[in-house]
Amino acid sequence: MVPRPMSHDTAPPWEIEPALVRPDYAGAGLVNLMSSIGTALGWASPYPPLALLPQHALSDARHLVLLVADGLGYEFLRQRDGVLRQHLLGSLTSVFPSTTASAIPTFLTGLPPQQHGLTGWNMYFREIGAIVAPLPFRTRTGHHALRDAGVTPERLFGFTPLFDRISRPSHIVSPRQIVDSAFNVAFSGKAVRHAYESLGEMTNIIAGLLRAPTEPAYIYAYWPQFDALAHAFGVESAPAAEAFAALDAAFARLLDAAQETGSRILVTADHGFIDSDETIDLDDHPRLRETLLLPLCGEARAAYAYVRSGREVQFRDYIHEHLADRLYLYQSTDLLRHAWLGPGTAHPGLYDRLGDFVLIPRGRTILRDWLPGETRYAHVGVHGGLSAAEMLVPLVASPA
Repeated sequence: MVPRPMSHDTAPPWEIEPALVRPDYAGAGLVNLMSSIGTALGWASPYPPLALLPQHALSDARHLVLLVADGLGYEFLRQRDGVLRQHLLGSLTSVFPSTTASAIPTFLTGLPPQQHGLTGWNMYFREIGAIVAPLPFRTRTGHHALRDAGVTPERLFGFTPLFDRISRPSHIVSPRQIVDSAFNVAFSGKAVRHAYESLGEMTNIIAGLLRAPTEPAYIYAYWPQFDALAHAFGVESAPAAEAFAALDAAFARLLDAAQETGSRILVTADHGFIDSDETIDLDDHPRLRETLLLPLCGEARAAYAYVRSGREVQFRDYIHEHLADRLYLYQSTDLLRHAWLGPGTAHPGLYDRLGDFVLIPRGRTILRDWLPGETRYAHVGVHGGLSAAEMLVPLVASPA
């Protein structure tokens, strides 16, 4: 069923096509997984636990490992044989938007985007008057490091890392190129950071931490290789399949360490993938671009439109007349009212970070708005939208 247009030609956020997936925060999503983990480790999470894996299933583990395999979707995993599939408990929904920039902060804070306030790869921060990429912590124009301007993640984001809420010692195992980034350091809190350069080294570090004669700990590990290859070659490509096979073998090795030490290993992802087949480029739609106060922010599969005062009707009419068959159009306030970004009181900067409207491409379409001088790149695999392939992620668990 295609969403029924409202009087102002936007789609009601409670009516989406059956093939699309809304984020779940009531017991079947990433926020609920982090609630179960946090509660098991001493944090009184305000969110419901995960129905698939309640807190008591984790409390008795000596060490608890959460391995996030960036981009590993549930639909991709369940169609492939291997050790990961053998230990697959089921699926979870990602957050909205289904992207690293919004889901990784959920893993690192235990909060949905509604509270942590990070809404996509490119975000407008009114506080500093700039469009920023939060993960590399730099401006979109010129890629200037925000720290050079005296801006820190702690000051700009305002959060408490999960590692500072729980009672156990914590470890973060992360690629060397990002382990000491401004974003990673800020979200690490009191956790000890460990750098690796290969999947084998990551596996060795985790196994070593499990076998070390130390007090029980929480270990968070992040592996981005599958995501990088799916972006470059497509999620159904041979390089992505090879990366998955390597991860499957690494998980099999970690199962031995978990069994030896009475520990529990969980594997999930921040989002899944689709391969794109069409691009809407705003260069081809100058009449639409002239209605915008800022360049489109967010993601290629979930874009935030800041519309000039007095141009709202022109903006909506253009979408309705020229792009309605390729884009869903939502008012940002409707998505907030219907808790697409999570329950609870909104982050004080959230309304400024979603623009006036949210544009979600239909099918396998992406939406691009390039800045002058910006390096244009082509991703085969994409994410951020509401398809099941993007929104559903796996939950894999070693035996209790």
